[in-house]
Amino acid sequence: MENSSETSETKNQDWYDKWYKTLLIFPVIIMIFSLAYLGYFFYNHGDIMLKDSSLTGGTTITLTGNIDLESLESSLKTSFSDLRTRKLTDLMTGEPVSFIIESSATPEELKPAIEKILGYKLTEKNSNTEFTGPSLSQSFYKQLIMALIISFILMSITVFIIFRTFVPSIAVIFAALGDIVMPLALINYLGISLSAAGIAAFLMLIGYSVDTDILLTTRALRTKGGNINQRIYRAFITGTFMTITALAAVLPAFFIVSGLPDSFRQIFFILALGLTADIVNTWLTNASIIKWYCDRKGIK
Repeated sequence: MENSSETSETKNQDWYDKWYKTLLIFPVIIMIFSLAYLGYFFYNHGDIMLKDSSLTGGTTITLTGNIDLESLESSLKTSFSDLRTRKLTDLMTGEPVSFIIESSATPEELKPAIEKILGYKLTEKNSNTEFTGPSLSQSFYKQLIMALIISFILMSITVFIIFRTFVPSIAVIFAALGDIVMPLALINYLGISLSAAGIAAFLMLIGYSVDTDILLTTRALRTKGGNINQRIYRAFITGTFMTITALAAVLPAFFIVSGLPDSFRQIFFILALGLTADIVNTWLTNASIIKWYCDRKGIK
């Protein structure tokens, strides 16, 4: 039995030695396409993301009750060209929970127009109205983006201080960048407007993503015992368990729990995308670069 186990392990290591460079191609292609799409998106929209009224300024009205959202939207669009609508449903039953209407118009302009179409007054019992001034929203957006950039720079400096070696540090930073760029490109493609909570989720992703990369690099370069393939494999077992545990906490909250505020659902959705991307970027991108580096340096 021991000989059979050793033979199987040797075959797995031989397979990884042969194909680890090829495995690196897949995430690199995704990264290139994601960056290219973000560039195309910026060219067309003047920004790297779509923003909801919490970041652009305007009015958000949440409606409850039996409403024909498509008819309401088509009627309102004649007066409010930038109008956006969303429907929140209970994923267990498929029944609508609430309807969200956003526009850069003021509540005094938007609310009477909705009341005229619906034929009744909007009160605290059947609606919720929020308004954010454009100057305040734009300032808040700039501060959030600056916080995101500073966090990423500080994370990069910390990684260089920890490992003090160029290639492993760059591998960690590249993988963490992929965990942000890939979900952002997909969110833009889906046409999802990000809120302040959504950008905060990207801040959280920096911490969520870099921990598995540091685990892998530390195990591969500093841990003694076994060869490089065995150390990477042990890190893979621990790291994927960490990521799957986080996904197990995030996904039920997004898919099962009904009545969650839209901002919370956006956080859970972005975290789920980022954690999924982290599996690819850590165990295909970072692991392949570390393996390549160790082979070049003769680290066994």
